[in-house]
Amino acid sequence: MIRLIFKALVIVLLTGHLFGCKANDKQNFLSTEITGASFGQDFQLIDHKAKKRSLSDFEGSVVVVFFGYTQCPDMCPTNMGILAETMEALGDDADRVQVLFVTLDPAQDTLEKLKQYLSLFDDRFIGLTGDQAAIDGVIRDFKVYSKFQNRDNGSPKVDHSTGTYLFDTEGDIRLYVGYGSQKDVFLHDIEALLNES
Repeated sequence: MIRLIFKALVIVLLTGHLFGCKANDKQNFLSTEITGASFGQDFQLIDHKAKKRSLSDFEGSVVVVFFGYTQCPDMCPTNMGILAETMEALGDDADRVQVLFVTLDPAQDTLEKLKQYLSLFDDRFIGLTGDQAAIDGVIRDFKVYSKFQNRDNGSPKVDHSTGTYLFDTEGDIRLYVGYGSQKDVFLHDIEALLNES
């Protein structure tokens, strides 16, 4: 009888320990978790070195995806600057992170312009483009708002949503980081995703 009670106690303790571990495995992200979302599954675009790219090319890395355009006057360079600061703060872990900048203005953002633009922030960043149909498809798939307008001087302006998507090392979309989030948010959540792998 004592042996049966002891076995039951061991089972209860082990079960509690296993459930406790499972509960502790839940990440406390600082940005919005969108794990399991049915959008933003993949893309087929061209990088700024004219190489065909898809999301699966970056498996094994945390992937950071931001949509913008090189002539964006404020929000894009602000966000890209914060991502550059984040990469620097990550140290050696930055080798396991890939930032992707998807242009919303493929007609203006040539491969050379993308390369020059990204070099202002971090040479490891990759610019992605394609023909307008390809870009429109990715915009729809990622549920990005994008609308062309003309500035007073006649140059094109793109009103667009400004959030950033984070994918885990297995290529699954996990987080949406709202515009205005600072380095500490990106750093915390990227490190959390890296620690899962």
